[in-house]
Amino acid sequence: MRSMRCRSARLLASAAIITLALATAGCSSMPSADATGSIGTAPTPRSEAEWRREMEVAGQQYRANPRDGEAAVRYAQALRAIGQRSQAAAVLEQAAIHNPQDRAVLGAFGRALADNANYTQALEVLNRAHSPDQPDWRILSVQGAVLDQMGRHQDAQRHYASALRLVPDEPSVLSNLGLSYALSKDLPRAESTLRQAAAQPGAAPKVRQNLALVVGLQGRFPEAEAIARGDLSSDEAAANVTYLRRMLAQQNDWKKLNRGSPLAPSTGS
Repeated sequence: MRSMRCRSARLLASAAIITLALATAGCSSMPSADATGSIGTAPTPRSEAEWRREMEVAGQQYRANPRDGEAAVRYAQALRAIGQRSQAAAVLEQAAIHNPQDRAVLGAFGRALADNANYTQALEVLNRAHSPDQPDWRILSVQGAVLDQMGRHQDAQRHYASALRLVPDEPSVLSNLGLSYALSKDLPRAESTLRQAAAQPGAAPKVRQNLALVVGLQGRFPEAEAIARGDLSSDEAAANVTYLRRMLAQQNDWKKLNRGSPLAPSTGS
């Protein structure tokens, strides 16, 4: 039951948000890919057991050669997936020292800093992970998520807009933008943007769960419940609906929403 509640909370929380990590202590985060782009061609682990095996393999490679940026990123990603976020940041900090120009390492390090609520340093590192002549939409989206965590929603929305100029209709960016509008208290615009995200081919279930939350925050709970049940098993749907009801009870407390709720853009998938 606890595992099922954790999975449902992650779907509503866009899967990688710092505040959710604090609110659901004990839940393992299982991202499907690194927000800054995966390295290598091996299939991404899915289960906790697979992530732990990846941690062992990549950890051995990293310890054999701490200057290997690819091994460091893989090792840190696995650590993050099993909840060892501080250790992941420490690994990537050393990797960034050894690979100061490696954009994959810098991008992963910036995201790890954001995971640990080191937002100012995260932005500094992410700014080094790409340049205007070689923009990376994933980095721009992560920067936007960090800025949203800092309450700088207009700045965040400009970053999402820049990302969408590179990848129009990318559902993960549209989802982050929609949640940013929600945090700015513009719920109609948030709903419209999340519906656009959910309509894109390949949109993840978490996008529709975010849409359900925003629809519910506008008082249309039956519609929100129908959306929340769409991608889930019956048990997961029941837990998500319970979670949604609890969130909607806080719909007028926007300070709490910004500070501690799962409604916030994601630094990764």
